[in-house]
Amino acid sequence: MGGLKDELLKAIWHAFTALDLDHSGKVSKSQLKVQDNFDKIEFNRMCWTLCVKKNLTKSPLLITEEDAFKIWVIFNFLSEDKYPLIIVPEEIEYLLKKLTEAMGGGWQQEQFEHYKINFDDSKDGLSVWELIELIGNGQFSKGMDRQTVSMAINEVFNELILDVLKQGYMMKKGHKRKNWTERWFVLKPNIISYYVSEDLKDKKGDILLDENCCVESLPDKDGKKCLFLIKCFDKTFEISASDKKKKQEWIQAIHSTIHLLKLGSPPPHKEARQRRKELRKKLLAEQEELERQMKELQAANENKQQELETVRKKLEEAASRAAEEEKKRLQTQVELQARFSTELEREKLIRQQMEEQVAQKSSELEQYLQRVRELEDMYLKLQEALEDERQARQDEETVRKLQARLLEEESSKRAELEKWHLEQQQAIQTTEAEKQELENQRVMKERALQEAMEQLAQLELERKQALEQYEGVKKKLEMATSKTKSWKDKVAQHEGLIRLIEPGPKNPHLITNWGPAAFTQAELEEREKSWKGKRSTE
Repeated sequence: MGGLKDELLKAIWHAFTALDLDHSGKVSKSQLKVQDNFDKIEFNRMCWTLCVKKNLTKSPLLITEEDAFKIWVIFNFLSEDKYPLIIVPEEIEYLLKKLTEAMGGGWQQEQFEHYKINFDDSKDGLSVWELIELIGNGQFSKGMDRQTVSMAINEVFNELILDVLKQGYMMKKGHKRKNWTERWFVLKPNIISYYVSEDLKDKKGDILLDENCCVESLPDKDGKKCLFLIKCFDKTFEISASDKKKKQEWIQAIHSTIHLLKLGSPPPHKEARQRRKELRKKLLAEQEELERQMKELQAANENKQQELETVRKKLEEAASRAAEEEKKRLQTQVELQARFSTELEREKLIRQQMEEQVAQKSSELEQYLQRVRELEDMYLKLQEALEDERQARQDEETVRKLQARLLEEESSKRAELEKWHLEQQQAIQTTEAEKQELENQRVMKERALQEAMEQLAQLELERKQALEQYEGVKKKLEMATSKTKSWKDKVAQHEGLIRLIEPGPKNPHLITNWGPAAFTQAELEEREKSWKGKRSTE
């Protein structure tokens, strides 16, 4: 009820403004009483009539006066609760988005951002007449005809002002005659009204909704499809949608409405508007708090600047005092330096005299120490000479003993070397004989190997000749066998009594990797024994 009073006060404000009266002293929110059967649309239309002629722009618009009236009512719903009434850019964007969606177009965010950039910084929003001109000049509805824009405005008006959550044609089953009739249904936050047509002139009834109502899907029956049921306290309504999608949309919308009734929540668009207002208030409070903090910081900064200026002045005074003290200190330092220079000259003279005396004493001491060092050097040289003489005698005795031992070792070594020389001569003679014998054996082995290679080559040649002979004999044998077989067949054919005597089997031949061998096993063993005998003899 508070939101309705706010909207009515805004409508009254427009009317009073058009009449050049101050509304604040005439009607207040507490004085305004709204009856239950009050028709707010007619009241808004009356206030609109009072103010439209004076304020509506004379330039041609793409919308009708009825569309402008609906935008005027929507403005009263979305505008801020302060006077003069304005609609902020956030609500303008919300309204334009709703209109664009209703027209089936795509929202141009970049275009609106460009519009916001060019927005007058001196104003916080648009008045209702500026909003009507913005929508009426087609800046955000390019490519759309007047009828599409009008239908979009009407759809948004129904949703935001008339609280129409959903509307459309469906079939309803009668309670008495049980016949099915097409009706135009309009869903609102606590009621579903159904009319003969969408012009809403002939109302046929209402379905009152509360938290005890429910909606259920029904299976197809009696030739009707997409059925669902609305159960209320005293009645039940069977309804048929045009398709499954519409059926699901209506069930979901009615279910959401009943759920909001159970929670005691307002319609979604009103709740969203309240959230946007609270968010703007919060942002405004944060901005004011930020401005307050900035002012405090600025005041603190000014205080700091004053304190810094005071400190600077004190520092300048301290610097001047320090300069005077420095001047006095320099003057005192010059006087002290002059006095110290005089005393220093006198001390230098005294020190020079003392240095001369010390130099003379040092010279005498140096001469005395020189004589002492010479005596010490003579004493050390004498001791070294005595030590050298004693060591020379010991070395002479050691050398003599060493010479005697070396002579003995030399004689024994000479005898041993002569013995080794004789043994070496004998070994050389023995080695020469063995070397000659080994050389002879090597020559004989090489000769035997050469002969064995020659014999092996000869055997290979003989094997090849024997293989050729075997091939020739084999061919002759095959020819003889063929002739014998033909003769045998002839004899058997004519006489049938003669039995041929065939040659018996020969000794088996060896089979090698190159084919049948040229020799039998016995012949090969005999040749191997002969070859081994020759080799052992050699």
